[in-house]
Amino acid sequence: MSASINFSGQAQAQRLCFRALGGNGIILNSLPSKISCQLKQNTSKIEHHGISIRSLAKCKPSTLVPSASDDSIEIVPFSASNTIREFYACINEKSLKRLETYISDDCCFEDCSFPKPFQGKKEVMQFLEQLMTSMGLNVKFSVEQVCEGDEFTAGINWHLEWKGRLVPFTRGCSFYECSLEGETLLIKKARVVIESPIKPGGIVLTLLKNLTSLSDDFPKATEWLLNSPHVISTFLLKAYTLFLAPFVRPILAGYINMWNFIARLLGLAFNILINILKIFSK
Repeated sequence: MSASINFSGQAQAQRLCFRALGGNGIILNSLPSKISCQLKQNTSKIEHHGISIRSLAKCKPSTLVPSASDDSIEIVPFSASNTIREFYACINEKSLKRLETYISDDCCFEDCSFPKPFQGKKEVMQFLEQLMTSMGLNVKFSVEQVCEGDEFTAGINWHLEWKGRLVPFTRGCSFYECSLEGETLLIKKARVVIESPIKPGGIVLTLLKNLTSLSDDFPKATEWLLNSPHVISTFLLKAYTLFLAPFVRPILAGYINMWNFIARLLGLAFNILINILKIFSK
């Protein structure tokens, strides 16, 4: 017996599972996923082994994977959201080898907390390894939302948790661009923006207003500075070294020494208190 399945012009991508039964019958199960896919009907039908299915066009590439049971095969479309979820799962599980399989050789990973992006698979993996080490045993990424775009792109909101509790000032959002290389979907570009612990509030708007006013008054100087942003950082560094460093460094050194002395003093007082408690507890 033949079966015919019709799809609308634009529908959610379906996860198709062909499950063999004893005898001549075949059941076709359809499980919806969150991945959108544009489907186009062709008038011709393909009939093979008693199944007639309208051909699909303009759909994301898919792959065959085994299902939970031994007699099932699932057709799962490539999905950037699935790749990103697996990426964070590898970080949480500290699985460096499995994480490496999701990174493209020419990956560009830009974390806005760092002055420049990490270029190439080697630099990216070194950064991710340091990240996993810094997270320790109990800190995990918690994925809040994943929004998938066109051409294997995805955006994600996340935060860090320690034993299921939210860690303050660790909310962030990341944007990923993946590429299909062979039979694998790999991360090619990434940009990570993390919540700042400093909340200046309206001061930022005031500074922005002053800067835009200066830019409008001196457009040529603004264009020169925008074309050479490193000039500003070099100038500020030299100014700090010449004028501020001779005064700031002794102050910082004295401040650090003072807190080291206080810490030692508190440690000594704590040890004395413990010994006194031991004497009275006998």
